[in-house]
Amino acid sequence: MEAIANIKDYVLDTARRARRAALKLSRIDTATKNNALRFMIQLLQNRADEIKEKNQIDLQNGKKAGLSSAMLDRLELNDKRIAGMIEALETLIELEDPSGRVDREWKRPNGMTIKKLRVPIGVIGIIYESRPNVTVDAASLCLKTGNATILRGGKEALHSNKVLTDLFREALMQAGIPQDAIQLIETIDREAVSVLLKQHETIDLIIPRGGEGLIRHVVENSTIPVIKHYKGVCHLYADKELDENMAERVIINAKVQRPGVCNALETLLVHQDLKDTFLPRICSALHSHGVEIHGDAITCKKDPQALLATEEDWYAEYLDLILAVRVVKNLDEALDHIETYGSRHSDGILTTNPQTADTFLMAVDSAAVFHNVSTRFTDGGQFGMGAEIGVSTDKLHARGPMGLEELTSYKYVVTGSGQIRE
Repeated sequence: MEAIANIKDYVLDTARRARRAALKLSRIDTATKNNALRFMIQLLQNRADEIKEKNQIDLQNGKKAGLSSAMLDRLELNDKRIAGMIEALETLIELEDPSGRVDREWKRPNGMTIKKLRVPIGVIGIIYESRPNVTVDAASLCLKTGNATILRGGKEALHSNKVLTDLFREALMQAGIPQDAIQLIETIDREAVSVLLKQHETIDLIIPRGGEGLIRHVVENSTIPVIKHYKGVCHLYADKELDENMAERVIINAKVQRPGVCNALETLLVHQDLKDTFLPRICSALHSHGVEIHGDAITCKKDPQALLATEEDWYAEYLDLILAVRVVKNLDEALDHIETYGSRHSDGILTTNPQTADTFLMAVDSAAVFHNVSTRFTDGGQFGMGAEIGVSTDKLHARGPMGLEELTSYKYVVTGSGQIRE
């Protein structure tokens, strides 16, 4: 890819073009936006080999650079993941476009009518690492809601992100939508991010997706509002009253299915009444799946293969086949642990006691809480949102998986017949 001579001018031009496109996109009807999504589906189907070919370049470069197996897994675009992108787009087409929806309408005594109307946020910058499928998820969600998107992926996925963005811009052209509604920052120069984060006059929102280091850098350097989560230290608490078979399935799925993602299980809390029964069983099952256990003293006594956990383990987002395990006295101690070490992302309880479950679900202050369900379900697609642009642990303006609704704001539309304020 061509070197960019002046990074600042390049980013400024990209942001200004996105702003102009956003003004036009806000007036485009849902049917036209859905047509663009349909064209993108066709392109993903017809150009799958080209996508995989470009992705192989990134994978080969990643292996040479020593990326971990978890990071390479995030980076890969295979037939299954391309099919997943297509399925997400198909779902998105069927979902309601919230932009333009009247949330509330009322009439004042003086005859004025006031409507609270959903509108696009405007221009959204997405800064992300590794997973090139984010390119399609983010661009499609923003498009459906009438937002222009500026994408800045990681250097490890540059070729994959470029081909996906080019295809999406081709789909926009076919649908008659300004191509600048979706743009990719095509340089790996870090200066581009620094400049992008200062464009508060043209960019309305930044959403970072990636490791804690990236997200903290964005938050600390942005003059634009940021929606984010720093990390996903996700917990499951195995209560003394539980279905052991069900609990084992959920725990194994939460930890093993895709350990390198933010909603994977990182800490397992086990009620002390289960230390002689379920604890050895689940440790053995985890080891059989290649999981390394970092446990407290009781866990290490019951599981000779476990390594003694340090204080840092309770804060750790491993993103790997490593799990922290601790035995707790009761529900209150489990809640205290989650409050102290958790990241307010996704936490769950495994119990057959509905009262215990209700107490846990109300007490844990996380974006998503689960009862007898894997934490891996914190995902816009799994929540029926079609796709997600990220998971937020903030409380303003969005929380949890961010879908269409969360990519809109609102304004008040007031109509009358010449009313004046006395």
